[in-house]
Amino acid sequence: MIRRSFSLPTSTASSSSSNNNGKNNNRLGILLICTVLLLYTIGLLESIYHLPVPNHRRRAWIGKLTKRGVVSFGGNINLSKTGLSDVQYVDGEGKVNKLGSDSVEDLDDDDDGGDGSDESAESDNKHNNNGNRNHDNKGQQQPPIPEARWPISIRDEDGNFEDVVHPGHKAKHHSDVIMSVPRFWIDDPVSIHQNKLMSRDLAMRIGSCNEPDPLTNSRSRGDACPPSERTIYVAIASYRDYQCRDTVTSIFSRAKNPQRVRVGVVDQIVEGEDGPCDAPYAPCSSDPNQMLCRWKDRLDVFQVDAPLAIGPVFARHLGHRMYRGEYYYMQSDAHVTFTQDWDEDIVSQQEATGDEMAVLSTYLTDIEGSIDPATGRSLRDTRPIMCNTDYEDGQGNKYLRHGSQPEAVPTVRGMPQLQPYWAAGYSFSRGHFVVNVPYDFYQPMIFQGEEMSIGIRGFTIGYDFYAPERSVCFHHYANGANAPKRNRVKHFWENSNQYAGSGVKAMYRLLGIVHMNPEIDGEMWDHIEEEKYGLGGVRTPELFYETFGIDVVNKRTEHHLCQFVETGNMHKKFMSFLRPDGMGIDYSQIDYRFKDPLKHGR
Repeated sequence: MIRRSFSLPTSTASSSSSNNNGKNNNRLGILLICTVLLLYTIGLLESIYHLPVPNHRRRAWIGKLTKRGVVSFGGNINLSKTGLSDVQYVDGEGKVNKLGSDSVEDLDDDDDGGDGSDESAESDNKHNNNGNRNHDNKGQQQPPIPEARWPISIRDEDGNFEDVVHPGHKAKHHSDVIMSVPRFWIDDPVSIHQNKLMSRDLAMRIGSCNEPDPLTNSRSRGDACPPSERTIYVAIASYRDYQCRDTVTSIFSRAKNPQRVRVGVVDQIVEGEDGPCDAPYAPCSSDPNQMLCRWKDRLDVFQVDAPLAIGPVFARHLGHRMYRGEYYYMQSDAHVTFTQDWDEDIVSQQEATGDEMAVLSTYLTDIEGSIDPATGRSLRDTRPIMCNTDYEDGQGNKYLRHGSQPEAVPTVRGMPQLQPYWAAGYSFSRGHFVVNVPYDFYQPMIFQGEEMSIGIRGFTIGYDFYAPERSVCFHHYANGANAPKRNRVKHFWENSNQYAGSGVKAMYRLLGIVHMNPEIDGEMWDHIEEEKYGLGGVRTPELFYETFGIDVVNKRTEHHLCQFVETGNMHKKFMSFLRPDGMGIDYSQIDYRFKDPLKHGR
């Protein structure tokens, strides 16, 4: 709230002053008081307008009083709702139109979609070959890191939201469709990684502890924080998914130490048709022991009207915005069941790598036959590993799409196993992964390609990808007994007509940032904030492609990479180059280049 300080005028009239002067002074004083009260009232209304909305609805009456010209979405749900009700936009002919929440027209279905940038932003983000800032890091001070706090919720962050133009509508020239979204915990990733290898000292400054330091009372304790007390932020992107609340329930009910867990859900639903992810099955007053009741203070749900959904990249971008300095970051789908003591298990696996830059990631195994219903323990001794990818056509481009991944008993025991690729359905890492590799805001209607974007960008910043040795959660696929219900779940591409054409340019941008479409003129895609959502300076995308047999010019891959990865050969060859301080694998010492063993021999 904006506070206006003022002092009231005082009169020191003597007993000899005339009555007329006294009356004039009184009138002047009353006029000044009324003026101040009027200004204070206007300021109060403006401040109330920007407060979170606990009942999920916009304050339309305040909007009318203040006659705001731009529609603003969001507030507080348990946090916030962003919706399409009474949204106005201006079309290319200057006509004011309205989008209703029940029916959304395809306002511009051509493939052009605009470049999604304004002149000032584009002029500040000129294209260069590396997509990086040219930082001179000599003599730089350590970047400021926000104070570690726990417990924490974005519900408590009055005023820490910002208005952004919805990227799907921006690509369609509907530039006044505004959303109010949480600010990033750290807005500029380049200020942290600085296009060089992040120091261990800096890495240790990111991450909160459930138990404060006994001497300093600080929550920022680095690796002095006991592993069982290191906080975990779980990000879930959900689209009209009836199992979202079950996923959250299993996270809290099966965590060994749920007090160190916070869940952030981006819940894209049709209100009145879909159950909110934070709504318990029974009122908390009648059954307060439900997980959604017991741990409601550890659950932030950012609710978005389903017609604004433009794919997992945007939803997970919002999830990254909800991160608040937790020690670990975990990303999961909304239809997943966790195993008993999953938090203790995955943290122990993470730490077993000895790699501060480790990211544990995989395609999850199906839930059928995977968890003992009596104990909640895993029944599997196998796990998938990410090593199978190839090119496919889509959205006017050729891009890499991961295929089915091999699942077997791990060949490496006692720790996770190195792999080249990253998977969006499950990821676990240190919290600085979110800070350094935020999801790109400018990629509407992207589904395939998301994993290569995050994976390659992470690789250039210095991160290494591993398959967990043990699965700590399992996926509800539309198979077997789950098929009837899962097949009825809607998908974001029911909005495809509304945002037609926006995904093509988004794919140009995605591939251009990671140097995967050298045949495309850089002028064909939007370079806005490319530094923020771009590459690091530790490794190059070209090194990744050369190491793992990817030909970005001819759009081919060297097949049978799994023979190098699944067997543990990659792990044995590359782990010997893990830096002594644990800050990632030093690829400058690796001259290995994969070739298809069936074509070129072993």
